[in-house]
Amino acid sequence: MLKEKIENLKKQFLAEIERVKPSDEALFELEKKYTGRKSEFIAILKSLKDLSSEEKKQIGELANNTKNQIWEIIKNKRQEISENSFDAEKEKIDVTIPGKKKNAGHFNPISLVRRDIEDIFVSMGYEIADGPEVETGWYNFDALNIPKDHPARDMQDTFWLRQKVKSQKSKVNKENNEESLSMRSQTSAVQARYMEKNKPPLRIIVPGKCYRREATDTTHDHTFYQFEALIVGENVNVGNLKFTAQEFFSAFFKQNVTVRLRPSYFPFVEPGFEFDISCTVCGGKGCRACKGGGWLEIGGAGMVNQNVFVSAGYLRNKYQGFAWGFGLERLAMMKYKIDDVRLFHSGDLRFVKQF
Repeated sequence: MLKEKIENLKKQFLAEIERVKPSDEALFELEKKYTGRKSEFIAILKSLKDLSSEEKKQIGELANNTKNQIWEIIKNKRQEISENSFDAEKEKIDVTIPGKKKNAGHFNPISLVRRDIEDIFVSMGYEIADGPEVETGWYNFDALNIPKDHPARDMQDTFWLRQKVKSQKSKVNKENNEESLSMRSQTSAVQARYMEKNKPPLRIIVPGKCYRREATDTTHDHTFYQFEALIVGENVNVGNLKFTAQEFFSAFFKQNVTVRLRPSYFPFVEPGFEFDISCTVCGGKGCRACKGGGWLEIGGAGMVNQNVFVSAGYLRNKYQGFAWGFGLERLAMMKYKIDDVRLFHSGDLRFVKQF
């Protein structure tokens, strides 16, 4: 009998709220009538003490659910009234008041260059990868064929952190079972991380921030951005590297660019190359920008060393790949004719607002 009474009350409420003209006063009266202290719902809840345990559970649950449904319906109606209400005073606009100028922000040239690079490589079918800026010695050095006693570590004066973390398996420091952390000195660390979790064929780019303890001057800074590219497959060769580089730089500088490879040494590639591009100012004829040589030095590249593949869990000599890395600041300086790398992180709005 109480169950039927509750259901009838709900039907009565639904019919009444459809007829009433929505207003705060009308909704308050309905709320008081159906859920107030003197409402029939409260009377039903008070009568539960006379019922059996099973009936208390059933009727009490039904009554509370119905009461909550009524509250939700009234709440939604109030929200509709609030959204549809029109306050002429608040909506009034004084058209004689001068407008407020919106100061639009400016992208740093590094951000502009990074966006251009990502757009070009995504259109070529590459994925964009990322990794932590605080890196372990394993990923920053060991996995890249630069063990602790390797002279190549002297090429990077690294920011080491005092904090230490527990290492895993082969990455354990044998002396104290811990491994030091450092600010990553190269985006190449992401190569090792990505290859551990992905199998070839793969094509990725890794734009990101790096840190090295360097004396600052017009061409060096302790904080800088690098841009890494990595392709791994079964038939990747130096020709693919050179062609990809020429396609990218031609698209980036919006002119035909020629790439030149010169033998060089980097521990994570073999063979390794320094690569230059034909001068974007004179087209390779020779000018002040290229010091008469016709070429501009860009960065390092090469075929991925098989030791790096082994560190990532690949079988030796099963795959081949190429990688390169160079500074985003270097490209931005060439593209926008900037003569001091320290300007990028100076925070000087006069500099940023030019772009």
